[in-house]
Amino acid sequence: MIRIAAVGDVHMDSDVLGRFRPALSGIDEHADVLLLAGDLTRHGTESEARCVATEFGAAAVPVVAVLGNHDHHCDQVPQVVKILQEAGIAVLDGSGVVLDLPGGRLGVAGVKGFGGGFAGRCASQFGEPEMKAFVGTTAAAADQLRQALAGLDCDVRVALTHYSPVPETLAGEPLEIYPFLGSYLLAEAIDAVPTALAVHGHAHFGSERGTTPGGVRVRNVAHPVIKQAYSVFALTGSVAGRDG
Repeated sequence: MIRIAAVGDVHMDSDVLGRFRPALSGIDEHADVLLLAGDLTRHGTESEARCVATEFGAAAVPVVAVLGNHDHHCDQVPQVVKILQEAGIAVLDGSGVVLDLPGGRLGVAGVKGFGGGFAGRCASQFGEPEMKAFVGTTAAAADQLRQALAGLDCDVRVALTHYSPVPETLAGEPLEIYPFLGSYLLAEAIDAVPTALAVHGHAHFGSERGTTPGGVRVRNVAHPVIKQAYSVFALTGSVAGRDG
């Protein structure tokens, strides 16, 4: 069994430094790895990234992250990634990592993702160059996720994104903004490769549980949704186990 802790949308800055530390101090008793599902900072500044590094970099388990839209806001992504990586946090962007854990080899493929909407109510690469670029960004991210998942040599695969692959975990958000919260293309990428679990953030007013069309369990781990330092999921073999 592999125990995965996950949280997103922690939006770190100096005024919330220490919020997660009490729970993180004993995380190795409950989980084998910690996944951070984007929006690690409020505005994507170097100073905020240092707060993330301070808060999560000293965890007793491996930490794997993707960035979110907030982490891109100030156009300091290279600096943010460098700070996180120097703190021992693996940052995925269309890439994957395999961890040798007590319960087996866990493969995590991660990408920020992007919007576009869901089957029957989605944007398409048609018309103005701006629309083609918008949907093209998501299509490229989904393709990167698919390739990253396929390239993992592991016992169990997990997909880590910021944007949602399914509409179910957005329930509670205004329908008008669903196209800006995720895309069905991410779900297609996840379903293309045997995957045990998909976790994402971004939807602060969304719902926790969903499933891809192919049957992969999806969990929204945005901090405002789970209302705790992290959720834990138990995975056995190539099939997702119960929620912890």
